[in-house]
Amino acid sequence: MVPKTMKAVVVHGIRDYRLEEVPVPQIGPGEVLVRVLATGICASDVKTHEGYRVWGSEEIPAYIEAPVIPGHEFVGQVVALGEGAGEKYGLQVGDMAVSEQIVPCWQCRFCKRGQYWMCQQHDIYGFKKDRAEGSWAEYMRFPANAINYKVPSDIPPEHAALIEPLACAIHAVERGDIQLGDVVVIAGMGPIGLCMLQVARQKGPGLLIALDMKPKRLELARQLGADLAIDVSQGDAVQRVLDLTDGYGCDVYIEATGAGPAVGQGLQMLRRLGTFVEFSVHAGPVSVDWSVIGDVKELNIHGSHLGPYCYPLAIEYLRNGVVNGGALVTHRLPLEKFAEGLEIAHQGDESIKVVLIP
Repeated sequence: MVPKTMKAVVVHGIRDYRLEEVPVPQIGPGEVLVRVLATGICASDVKTHEGYRVWGSEEIPAYIEAPVIPGHEFVGQVVALGEGAGEKYGLQVGDMAVSEQIVPCWQCRFCKRGQYWMCQQHDIYGFKKDRAEGSWAEYMRFPANAINYKVPSDIPPEHAALIEPLACAIHAVERGDIQLGDVVVIAGMGPIGLCMLQVARQKGPGLLIALDMKPKRLELARQLGADLAIDVSQGDAVQRVLDLTDGYGCDVYIEATGAGPAVGQGLQMLRRLGTFVEFSVHAGPVSVDWSVIGDVKELNIHGSHLGPYCYPLAIEYLRNGVVNGGALVTHRLPLEKFAEGLEIAHQGDESIKVVLIP
């Protein structure tokens, strides 16, 4: 029996997050209602809480529409199906299911071309009041426009909450266009960076290098497949990579730190004609010398956003162990302790992925 009300975290403003009793979402034709089993805290959730990026800047308009339930990393158990939803998604009541983080409009230029992850309306769970409410709640609605998948029951729910960040990691690695034998540098060994590392290993790099400033994360990177893990706070990381490549530099650099200095570091670390993948959500503008991109090195600069067409592979990688979900989930907290979870994720010294259990 689905109750009429539920506990949910509601964003009212910057650092104004409240645990409230709210109505359980009602579903219509084509929609799915799930009981949330596990939901992750993303670095973007921390930045949203602290007032960065989605609240708007001189360069980027405000994105979040509050009050809204946050959360875009999740897995749930299906408790109700709207007319036609079961047939459309191959779902039954009782199945575990996940929904891609963006709910496409299917009407704009991008959606009609199959580029739904750049949908003009751009409704991402956890940021849009009513249209795409998030997962920091006991129940959650997948709207009729959503892209949903069944999740195998042998994946633990807290690991399945990694499907979204892993899909993002797969897309970013694909954007790197890694070739056999390449020297690949991944900057930032947070949850998504560590996923990128494990995915990039599948591409057959000649040398896979992890960068970070936290010893625990660098040690985990070594355990998960990095050939070399460099603490950028100790010595000259750029020179170390140049020394390893006869002075040329790495072939591919994937930026996943969210720290501005990592952008310039990557431009200096890359060889001429190399590929730079920018994945991070930065807290503010980052300045670099653009002459390095064109006149000096003629670099390929690839942006990376969300995880389009990558969810099925992410589910399979977690199921078959190509990506070690158990190594990434370090903290499990009840929904009521969301504030503690945000603080643990913000500090990041001992945590990799913090998961809330509603």
